[in-house]
Amino acid sequence: MRKRGGAGCGIESKAAMLTLVVNGLSGVVRAVGRVALYAARHAGGMGVLVGGVAKAIASGKVHFRDVVAQSYTMGVQSVPLVCVTGVLSGVVTSQQGGYQFTSSIPLYILGSVVTSSVILELGPVMTSFVLIGRVGARITAEIGTMQVSEQIDALYSVGRDPVPALAAPRLIAGTITTPLLVGIADLVGLFAGLVAARSTVGLGPDAFLFGARLFWHNWDLFYSLMKGVVFGFIIPLISVHMGFRTRGGAEGVGRATTTAVVFMIISVLVLDALFPPLFLN
Repeated sequence: MRKRGGAGCGIESKAAMLTLVVNGLSGVVRAVGRVALYAARHAGGMGVLVGGVAKAIASGKVHFRDVVAQSYTMGVQSVPLVCVTGVLSGVVTSQQGGYQFTSSIPLYILGSVVTSSVILELGPVMTSFVLIGRVGARITAEIGTMQVSEQIDALYSVGRDPVPALAAPRLIAGTITTPLLVGIADLVGLFAGLVAARSTVGLGPDAFLFGARLFWHNWDLFYSLMKGVVFGFIIPLISVHMGFRTRGGAEGVGRATTTAVVFMIISVLVLDALFPPLFLN
């Protein structure tokens, strides 16, 4: 009788463990399904938005003055902050490179390290982060406020499509101005790295430029600007999309803005990780 009781307890414990495993796996599957559905819903919404913007551009419904106004806001007004981040990127890269180099490594290699780091990576990524914080969050808050205050519905009521009026100018301006900002950040970062190399490790401008030219490829600059085009398109796209989906008053605007910033940062990092295997092989 005791043996039967022990066998029964063993069977019950195995059944309980199996139930726990099944419940855990089903919970994981449900969570993955919810995330996949959430991502697919947003991807579909952004695809529809891109189609509406392309249709608005093809039909000539986008006003040039709106594009100029958004280009000024995104581009010209962002130049000071982009320059600051470019300077810091060049200085930090130069200082860390000079600190890590030993006597067995020629110092002129520092010019190549700074050039490659700033142009291929730090210039585009840091510029995109500046635009996420300064432009992306603002666009989401603006359009989200218009959505919750029924201004978007008012546009529909008078027969106006909000996509040509609100979305298209921002996407066009972001795609045009971001590569220019990336080019400015690259130039400022290289100059700052040159000055920092002179002041920290005593590397002269001639030696720095010699190292910069040693491993330079013309494709690197095009690669950097191409990142700017992609980032400049995806940042306002996510911002406008999240603005149109805002619900729930002031709290909803804050929630949509926070979600948009998180989406933009993740999107930029994922796209940045995809660039090397796609374009540097």
